[in-house]
Formats: sequence, structure tokens, C-alpha cells
Amino acid sequence: MPFSNLGLSIPLLKALVEQKYTQPYPIQQQAIPAILDGKDILGIAQTGSGKTASFVLPILQQLQDGGSTKNRHVRVLVLVPTRELAIQVNDVFTALGTNLPQPIKTMAVYGGVSINPQMIGMQGVEILVATPGRLLELISTNAVSLSAIKTLVLDEADKMLNLGFQEEMKKVISFLPKNRQNLLFSATLSEDLNNINRNLLRNPVVIKVEEEEKNLDLIKQFGYSIAEEKKGPLLRYILKQQKIKQVLIFTSSVHRADAVALKLNQNGIDAFAIHSKKSQLGREEALKFFKEGKVKVLVATDLMARGIDIKFLPYVINYELPRSPKDYIHRIGRTGRAESSGEAISLISPDEEHHFKVIQKKMGKRVTMIDGNAINLKGY
Repeated sequence: MPFSNLGLSIPLLKALVEQKYTQPYPIQQQAIPAILDGKDILGIAQTGSGKTASFVLPILQQLQDGGSTKNRHVRVLVLVPTRELAIQVNDVFTALGTNLPQPIKTMAVYGGVSINPQMIGMQGVEILVATPGRLLELISTNAVSLSAIKTLVLDEADKMLNLGFQEEMKKVISFLPKNRQNLLFSATLSEDLNNINRNLLRNPVVIKVEEEEKNLDLIKQFGYSIAEEKKGPLLRYILKQQKIKQVLIFTSSVHRADAVALKLNQNGIDAFAIHSKKSQLGREEALKFFKEGKVKVLVATDLMARGIDIKFLPYVINYELPRSPKDYIHRIGRTGRAESSGEAISLISPDEEHHFKVIQKKMGKRVTMIDGNAINLKGY
């Protein structure tokens, strides 16, 4: 089914072509017509499933149908858990709204930066993408009003709950008018999320997109058995021997992400670390350089990596394993997208061997293992 069959306007279809969107993803096929019909949505779908465009496109079209509000009274609110996701969602609104006959001002607001430019920038904003804490600060200073909201989107609601935003989300919702459209998207459906669903959504259209297991078939997986103290030299060996041009490396902590990036740079490999302790400017710059190919290595924690969405990422390396098999699949799923093959490499210390066997069992795939200790790592 092409995008032209989903009820979208010609300017939006033109923008889709310009942004190289070809065929709609399953969640887009189901969500776009339902949102255009004014229905509430409960969408369960993983990152990378196309959910952002599934709400951006119909929202842009709905705002073209007329209506205006007072200044600083936004019409659409998108709540997200992280600054990176706020920026990413805002970018999608901007890119897909580029050809609209009535320009729509969109803005992303988040903590970690000065609030004053955001307060000034709220002039004329119709679509606001926000993290809950910063939004409440803006409301308290009367920089923005939510009384005219027509559509509320909770994006990655499971992460907002996991990060402890539940009380902030309740406060934000208390400022909204009762008569509005609600769109809730999440990777999982927990009991806490079920409670929000019951209190927030009205007869929602439920869309559940299963993880595309077939994507794993596009990913070549390798594991290296290696002593913990040799992980650094082995990582540098792999990067240099395989002449890797772009790779996302996962660590389990902020401290380890910094340490890995530092060692890589000391050994002549350009790398940036991206995590919650970095400044917002530093994070944006690292992500920009990585996407543009100016830096070939990005070292990230799981939370920060949620805002990184690159269609043709060729390599993912697990410097350390995540706690859960689901997180492992989410990590390696950053490669092997858009029908392009990818490679996922895991460095497995003796303490991680049992956990890696559990991950393989849950995944239903056996990973080819290589004895990293047998590799001559002298000079790396």
C-alpha cells in the first residue's frame, strides 16, 4: 500500500518523496488513517518501526484544516523521555512539513540548557515537543499554555515511566483540556502503562507491531571470547583490521563509555562518547558528526542510544552485554535496517559467558564465537 492511499495531502506526499520515504511501514498504514479520523491510538512498536512519521504526518495535515489559537497556546503536545528524542521528533516535523501551504512552527524544549531562549522561542509555536520537567518549568513561568491542546502524543511512554516521569506526566495532563485526541506509543505494555491507557485513552485503536524477527537474519553476529583486561586492545584490533568506517559501541555505564572513547582517541581512532553526563551541546555535536560520517565511532549507553536512528549503520559492537536479552536485540537491531545487511560484534569476558548463552537462547539464534585470546594484540 503506497502513502497516497492513506489520505495524505499532496504537499505531504511531496515531502515524503523528498525525504526518500518509499513504502509505509505497518504502523504507518494503520495509524495514519485512524489519526486522521480523530481516533485515540495505543501503539506498541519498537524504535525504528516508523512510529514517528505515523503521528507526524496526520498531525501536520490536521493543522492545515484551519483553526488558530492565541499566542503561546500550542495546539499539539508531544511528550518524550529524552532531549535526543525531542530533537529527533522535532526534526521529523520540520522535514515533513516543509511544503505545507500554511507553515507550522514546531519547537523542541528540554532541560540541560538555558530556559530563557526557549521562553522567547515559544512565540507562535503550534507543535511543542517536550520533556516533562522542562515543560512544567515553562508552564510555571507562563511561557506556554496547554489550554488549547487538540492532540497529545506520549512517545516512548514506557521509557518515561522507567525514568520516573510518572508524576510529571500526571501534572502535565492536568493542564490539558478534556476534549482532545490522545496518541500513546510505547515499546512495551506494562501494568503502569495499562493504568495510563485506561485513564487517558477513549476507545483507542490498538496497533501492535511485533518486532521484525526477519531483521535479525540481515545481521551477521559474532562473539569474541576475551579476558576483560584485553577488551580494549581487541576492540582497537577489530576497528583497524576490519577498516570499520561507522560503528555504534554500547557500554553499560557512563564511566565505561568515557573510558572507551578516551582510549580510542589516544590510539588514533576518532571517537565520541554520548551519555547523560555530557552537555547538551556536546551530545548534539557528537550525534551530528557521527551521522555525517565525520566521526566513525560513537560510544553510547543504552538510554542515550534511543535517540540515535541511522538507516544504514553497518556495525554495532557490544563492549559489554546489556542486562536483558530484549535490550541486546534492541542494540543489534540498530544495524541490518532498511533491507541492508549489518554486523553485530560482542566482546564476551568469562563472567559474561553464561549470560550470553541465555541471550542466544531467548533470541533463538546461535552466535558464531571466536577465540579472541588467541589473537596477537601486541601494539593495539
